[in-house]
Amino acid sequence: MTQPETASTANTEAGSAGVDRPVDRDKLHELERLLKKEKRGKTLKLVADTPPDELIRLLINLPLRRARRFFTWLPETQAAAALVLLSPELRAALVLDLSVERLARLAGLLEQDDAAELLGDLPEELVEPILALMESAEALRERLAFAEDTAGEIMSSQFVAVLDDWDVGTATRMIRRKAAEISKLYEIYVVDEERQLVGLLKLRDFLLNSADTPVRQLMRELPASVGPETDQEEVLELAMRLDLQTVPVVDEDQRVIGRITVEELAEIVRDEAEEDMMIMSGVAPDALPDDSVRRIIRARLPWLLGGLVGASLAGLVVGSFEGRLQQAAILASFIPIVMAMAGNAGIQASAVTVQGLAAGNVWHGDFGSRLGKEFLGALINGTMVAVVLTLLVLLVAEFVPLVEPLRLALAAGISVATVTVVAATFGAGVPLILDRLGFDPAVASGVFIMTANDILSVLVYFLIASSIYLTQIV
Repeated sequence: MTQPETASTANTEAGSAGVDRPVDRDKLHELERLLKKEKRGKTLKLVADTPPDELIRLLINLPLRRARRFFTWLPETQAAAALVLLSPELRAALVLDLSVERLARLAGLLEQDDAAELLGDLPEELVEPILALMESAEALRERLAFAEDTAGEIMSSQFVAVLDDWDVGTATRMIRRKAAEISKLYEIYVVDEERQLVGLLKLRDFLLNSADTPVRQLMRELPASVGPETDQEEVLELAMRLDLQTVPVVDEDQRVIGRITVEELAEIVRDEAEEDMMIMSGVAPDALPDDSVRRIIRARLPWLLGGLVGASLAGLVVGSFEGRLQQAAILASFIPIVMAMAGNAGIQASAVTVQGLAAGNVWHGDFGSRLGKEFLGALINGTMVAVVLTLLVLLVAEFVPLVEPLRLALAAGISVATVTVVAATFGAGVPLILDRLGFDPAVASGVFIMTANDILSVLVYFLIASSIYLTQIV
């Protein structure tokens, strides 16, 4: 009944922290020298007793081509231990020079979760030939069949389950027998004779009750479970809302097939935050630092072209008011101020909304109140900035001759206040609308919000300046 969590998970956590420590520069320089001269024997002797976390620090400080060569030379036990500690991106880059046979042997040395993660990072054309050489191929195929970013893909297949007709003593003896294979035990799942999930136990339930107490009498109601096709964002939202340490994953017959632990939940948070940052920066979410030139162009050019279109439209708006600018060239000096205020207000509002949606702090029914708060906050902030700008214009007018300085100051101030309100409301509203329509709200930020607000801010500015200022000086 037990699916124990193995020591590889603990090694991963310890190694990940160790990777950030400083590298041994003397050993690194010697390693580079030996690799350059292709001294395989001396290289392996140099790193023979090197712990996995230190080995990783050496690998990531080598040029990639030499790191690949070094990795092909490593004994398979050392190479497998290193693979567990690497991020998916670095792992995929490192194993490209390995043969199918070596990859199959390395995957065979890993626990199922790590092996599935390794194979999932490889090109699809390599996966089946590798599986054909592995004994655990069928189980791995089932794991790899799950869609990307779903509960099935990220779950751990290591968990502890006991039958509901056992007593505490029987369950405790079983867990003790498996103690060496269990690194972290958060909760014990309770299943019936059909292996269906019916409840859970905490460790305190074993400590505070006698050995003959029936498990069925102690088991707690299961707060929630998810299916393998559940999106990882939904899993994260569920865990945060119910304050869960683990989330069980069940098949269509309610049989436990895995669990998502605190570590996996933390990884989801990182993944989603990184994806949102990339999108909000106008970069494809799967872009990597070592992308090829072709991939860099493909990932970034569409966003740059989108920004160009937006900037061109803003330029057309400015051009349509060319006659007004000729009548009062001083108006041009306020265009950067107005655009900057709109951009800042829009990005601030959209970033808060996107983060709130990701964390589950903003609900679909919150649309009206959310916009209302953003509108009021932007109105107060915009008014305060407008007052400061108005006073600055009047102060400059004491030293620089300006036509109708009071009207100019009012036009600039009212414009800034207005565009701040418009941009903040737009920035907060668009992500909520996109989320309701089923699109990623992060796409509303960055390039999209900034270019849209540039166009709106310039248009609003010239309309206000024309009515307040130009009508009096012409």
